[in-house]
Amino acid sequence: MITAISKALEQLFTPPFRSVLFKSLGLVIGIFVVIGAALQAFIVSLPELPYPWLDQIAAAMAGFGILVSMWFLIVPVTALVAGLFLDEIAAAVETRYYPMDPAGREQPFGRTVAYSVRFALVVLGLNLLALPFYLFPPLGLAVHFVLNGYLLGREYFELAALRHMSFRDARSFRRHCRGEAFLAGAVLAGLLLIPVVNFFVPIFGAAFMVHVYKGLSSQNQAAAREAVSARR
Repeated sequence: MITAISKALEQLFTPPFRSVLFKSLGLVIGIFVVIGAALQAFIVSLPELPYPWLDQIAAAMAGFGILVSMWFLIVPVTALVAGLFLDEIAAAVETRYYPMDPAGREQPFGRTVAYSVRFALVVLGLNLLALPFYLFPPLGLAVHFVLNGYLLGREYFELAALRHMSFRDARSFRRHCRGEAFLAGAVLAGLLLIPVVNFFVPIFGAAFMVHVYKGLSSQNQAAAREAVSARR
């Protein structure tokens, strides 16, 4: 896991990553600008309160609400953006670190978009259900790591695996390696809590999970070969 983190960080600002990084950052920032503008427009459309001091309190609460909404939406937005750019990132990682391995298959863009949007909605829905727990910081933090660690580990791992196997096999392999996939997802869930750093999570997470998948795939192939040899 440490090696995967180190390699992903090492490649994050290299030339093959830069264009994808700028596109990813632009998309994430653009999504939040649109969301923020929509929330602001909704707040402005509300009727004025009869007393100025009540208006000031309401404005402060609205501003705080917008910030909380932005934090809350970072996980589904990350899930969406990661899926859109994973193929480009995975290809760059595989070219640099795994040139002798079979090249991964690029997924059809339409299928990738559909998968990413569907999964982002699942992430949003489950986090909305968990919202009452987030109101209690110690418990909310634990729920964030468990829930989003699982969800992000699942999406990133399966997207990395889909370049090399069918959807059914990718899901089966992720379940076989569910502990490692969850741990990797928990790392990403932790990074999402850090302001500014969280904007880089879609690209870092994609590269990181390719390394995690490659390491686990190599270990499982070696174990399978040993099992076959033992039976002979």
